[in-house]
Amino acid sequence: MNALDGIRILDLSRVLAGPWCTQTLADLGADVVKVERPPGDNHPGGDDTRGWGPPFLRGRDGTDTAEAAYYLGANRNKRSITCDIATPAGQALIRQLAAKADVFVENYKVGDMARYGLDFESLRALNPKLVYCSITGFGQTGPYKERAGYDFAIQAMGGLMSVTGERDDLPGGGPQKVGVAVADLFTGLYATVAIQAALRHAERTGEGQHIDMALLDTQVAMLANLGANYLVRGREDGKVPGRAGNAHANIVPYQVFEVAPDAQGQAQHIILAVGNDGQFAKFCAVACQPELASDTRFAQNQNRVRHRAVLVPLLEAILKSRSKADWLAALEAAKVPCGPINSLAEVFADEHVLSRGMVQRWEHPLSDDVDLVASPLKLSATPVRNDLPPPLLGQHTAEVLGDWLGSTPEQLAELQRSGAV
Repeated sequence: MNALDGIRILDLSRVLAGPWCTQTLADLGADVVKVERPPGDNHPGGDDTRGWGPPFLRGRDGTDTAEAAYYLGANRNKRSITCDIATPAGQALIRQLAAKADVFVENYKVGDMARYGLDFESLRALNPKLVYCSITGFGQTGPYKERAGYDFAIQAMGGLMSVTGERDDLPGGGPQKVGVAVADLFTGLYATVAIQAALRHAERTGEGQHIDMALLDTQVAMLANLGANYLVRGREDGKVPGRAGNAHANIVPYQVFEVAPDAQGQAQHIILAVGNDGQFAKFCAVACQPELASDTRFAQNQNRVRHRAVLVPLLEAILKSRSKADWLAALEAAKVPCGPINSLAEVFADEHVLSRGMVQRWEHPLSDDVDLVASPLKLSATPVRNDLPPPLLGQHTAEVLGDWLGSTPEQLAELQRSGAV
């Protein structure tokens, strides 16, 4: 069994935030039907991310397929159907499917679903228990609601780029986005939580509801302690959190440090993440500098933060005295949080990552052995699914319409003639 067995999700989302949400729900056992645009004269059809490469999946004949790695990373355990919601027949088909669904997910611009007769109020009239989740850049209300939302712009508008990157007074300083689309990914995860909460409400009351997820809302919430720092005291004191490079606004020492170069003379680095005063004392013992732990400027974290400009240069000199391997071995033995800075090649070769099953091999219709990042969810009684590789465009149209609607081959042929699928 899976945790969400029996839950049917009609997924009209594209790109990342929505598909990330529905992939997580699919991993947990929901039957997620990905609704994609059929191929047309001026469009290859499907989720745009199918073509967001290279890299593309290499087929059995050794040549690139049309399946981009980007798409494969966000669409496992789903079934794909094609449906043109711009046509009356396509809209009617979606309404039929929505009447059988538990959850409807879409990330169209505000007002688009209403133009197609597929908005929350229209579908709730057909299915009062339906949980309807809209994911947009700025939400269903507010002065920016008509704007398109893109992760890069949201990271900028939501303050993340103002606190990410090297300090402005150092080389390389200036605004910097995060290396992955975190506003999209976090919105997808928040949407997953909201959908499960709404499903619980629907089970108890028979009442569905509309979930209004906005990337900008999520990005503002993600500011976490930095947002709290500003609201609690920064606004009053006139202190706006800014970029701190690899340092932490509220904890010292908590940053990247250069250590002794390797045998080839290449610079080496580790991260040191001292989270409390006891760990700082242990670090000082490992570093053979016990006097730092008893210095009133450094003994407590609040004072280490206040005297950061004095302490950090001292630590930089100390860390350069020993090799990366020496530091990591000694600090790990002393239970001082630390770690190497791995490349992706090192991540996916790491024995612990592999032992945790975070690289998973799938048999794809176009390739026998596709390695993808696995779900991090590990449930003892209801483990995640691993049965459906990311689907080909429209791979399951006949199957889904048969399962959900009992459609016959003749009815499917009529839908194809009408251009609906």
